[in-house]
Amino acid sequence: MTVAQSDWPADLLVVGDASLLSSTAAALGLPLRLETYDSARGATAHRAGVLKVLHVPTARPVRAGVLDPGNAAYVIEMLDRACDGCMNGEFAAMVTAPVQKSTLMEAGFAFTGHTEYLAQRTRAALPVMLLQTGTLRVALVTTHLALAEVPKAITRDRVRATLRIVATDLERHFALSSPRIGVLGLNPHAGESGHLGREEIDVIAPVIEELSRQGLDVRGPIPADTAFAPQFLSSVDVIVAMYHDQGLPVVKHDGFGHAVNVTLGLPILRTSVDHGTALSLARTGKADAGSLRAALALAVELAGTGNGDP
Repeated sequence: MTVAQSDWPADLLVVGDASLLSSTAAALGLPLRLETYDSARGATAHRAGVLKVLHVPTARPVRAGVLDPGNAAYVIEMLDRACDGCMNGEFAAMVTAPVQKSTLMEAGFAFTGHTEYLAQRTRAALPVMLLQTGTLRVALVTTHLALAEVPKAITRDRVRATLRIVATDLERHFALSSPRIGVLGLNPHAGESGHLGREEIDVIAPVIEELSRQGLDVRGPIPADTAFAPQFLSSVDVIVAMYHDQGLPVVKHDGFGHAVNVTLGLPILRTSVDHGTALSLARTGKADAGSLRAALALAVELAGTGNGDP
């Protein structure tokens, strides 16, 4: 709601329940005028205090901060409508707020996260999660996996595909020609020459050598405990970590509340916040909208529309 109180150089559209948005603004004491979305109208820059809404009604009444699996289908419908609009060219980009995965799963939806769901919806072979804060970018080879499952998922095919997607989409979305990619090892000290694990020798290093011969600027495998030192970070455009908690704690320490999640490997442009639902802060006016504002700003910038339809 606070994001809607500023002017934006793009035509912003919220997919959701109009009455819920209106009552939330009233509860927070924020001036807000809703406009019904009409796809036939031309795009106009967002004006402070006015919110364009594509109405998708909730199935059941909403209580702030209270989870309800009965509204899970409503969440999925919002995602599907926004995603399909990006796929057919109606919208230029998609910005997602946090979602409570457990509630969707309790309602019977096979939902491990936005990234995986949108990949399935868009028929993308491999989505790649990238988080950015300032000049620091970290992409992941694996995302929401139990730690015990990670080594089995670190295959040559997956590492190769991830690095190619990172290289392609950094050039496509971020206009980085020949991006410099630093690749972390999986094990402490990048395996210590095989004494602490062989994934670096058997999987990661061979892929790096193969892609380097093909012209990609990939470097590693680099020990995770030294890769985030300023001297090395200044020499690369992105770090590719092997698993979720290897790379993301550094990003969140560097810019929690202002980092942006970008999904690479999709046929659409999608950004998101870097945090969870914070249910205890719902309708209190105390939630920090910094990451949502950053995700929206990056989507507008990367879409390059000026007054398009994120």
